[in-house]
Amino acid sequence: MSDVPTIQPHSSDSSPAHGPSSPSRSLAASIEGTLRMCVLTLGGELFAIDLRHVSEVFEVEAVTVVPSMPSLLTGVTNLRGTVVTLVDLRGSLGLSVTETALPFAVVIRHGTRQVGVLVDHVPEIHTVSREHLLPAMQAGPAGARPCVSAVLRLDERLGGVLEVPQVFAQVDGGSAILSIA
Repeated sequence: MSDVPTIQPHSSDSSPAHGPSSPSRSLAASIEGTLRMCVLTLGGELFAIDLRHVSEVFEVEAVTVVPSMPSLLTGVTNLRGTVVTLVDLRGSLGLSVTETALPFAVVIRHGTRQVGVLVDHVPEIHTVSREHLLPAMQAGPAGARPCVSAVLRLDERLGGVLEVPQVFAQVDGGSAILSIA
């Protein structure tokens, strides 16, 4: 567990819009100067999440599978007495889904809700300027990567920026499928 980086949400901005219970602003509306991003790998590809939405990263030790859950919702885990729903976004992002368990989870928050997004690795925290964000290209079928709102350029690497409200919309869509079935 020593390889897991300590994540501290950006705390220097005391604006109420940044609090965990207030609605998040879209990435496009919040890009004014710099952003702190949690950079991670998922299915071997680089992705980033606005650090204001990240509460922590942990190594997944045990997953309890809940019967009849959609493939997006992997199961739940106990994180210091709190049950956290685990989400595997690989299928939603057009990445190949293997049976290999993803070793880490990034707990993201939107309003009062939270989920753990399963990831391969959480290597870095970066402060990026808006010049490093490019418009997302929607290659492939319409909505193939609905959670990706921009492309992040880090040195010679490119990665998708995950829009947290859209991640929760995917989770809600999976839940709706579950309740209809």
